[in-house]
Amino acid sequence: MFKALLLEKSDAGFNARVASVDEADLPEGDVLVQVQHSTLNYKDGLAITNRSPVVRSWPMVAGIDGAGIVLESHHPAWQAGDRVVHNGWGVGETRWGCLAERARLKGEWLVALPAVFSTAQAMAIGTAGYTAMLCVLALERHGVKPGDGDVLVTGATGGVGSVATALLAGLGHRVTAATGKPGEAPYLTGLGASAVIDRAELSAPGKPLQKERWAAVIDAVGSHTLVNALAQTRYGGVVAACGLAQGADLPGTVMPFILRGVTLAGVDSVMAPLAARRQAWARLATDLDAGALAAITEVVPLAAAIDKAHALMDGKVRGRIVVSV
Repeated sequence: MFKALLLEKSDAGFNARVASVDEADLPEGDVLVQVQHSTLNYKDGLAITNRSPVVRSWPMVAGIDGAGIVLESHHPAWQAGDRVVHNGWGVGETRWGCLAERARLKGEWLVALPAVFSTAQAMAIGTAGYTAMLCVLALERHGVKPGDGDVLVTGATGGVGSVATALLAGLGHRVTAATGKPGEAPYLTGLGASAVIDRAELSAPGKPLQKERWAAVIDAVGSHTLVNALAQTRYGGVVAACGLAQGADLPGTVMPFILRGVTLAGVDSVMAPLAARRQAWARLATDLDAGALAAITEVVPLAAAIDKAHALMDGKVRGRIVVSV
């Protein structure tokens, strides 16, 4: 038996609880992992609070991310004792996840945990930080360089935004952080942001083309925020879009694309191929400052994860929540 954050739904309603689960009930897979740390991402928050139909199979063990030690392996790439990290792949949605002491996973989903990171640090990064790195890589593929101009990061106090701000600043970019929490300006400048703006400047409907402000954008918000960011991006600039905190709609026009040559680069982390994952984690190991990572991290026990998930969905969390499993 092992402890897990179990999500259940029946005619009686929805329930989230920490429960004892039989290892025999784990799904099929060729690698058994002793999970040491997990984390709370936005999608985890949606699942644990039942605010969105994220979970598609019941009962479900929550947790799309995990880091720990291989206990058993029938996959040629892994053996007992290996340190691994897992992100995405539908875990915590269609298959039991990693907010648990044990997880049975597929070997082709796992990435070797870089030696510079503990399992707690890996989960301080988690899908949010790994997604932020994928966004930075997308900007680089489109030729964005330090010195090209200001880079806007929306949702900057969130997990993606916090890591993106730290990464970009560390690489020499001038970062403007957009947030709805003006009291968190010192936190954002501590991560390296050169300027902090109110998200209200971006969150309402705006003109199809606006004053050119940004050489590039990393957006985790969507909806009007993304549309305004596009409308303010300079000629030839690129916007990496990876989230929908404000909404999944895109109520804009083609004007930024056909009149300014702006590129909208979509970034997916859930089903990203293994090569992209390895590249992202390798770059995180070299580019993410350990001090910045510590500044954005709060560690809680598994028993506190449900309350923290509600706080996350209520906008009362900044940075990253690591769950000690």
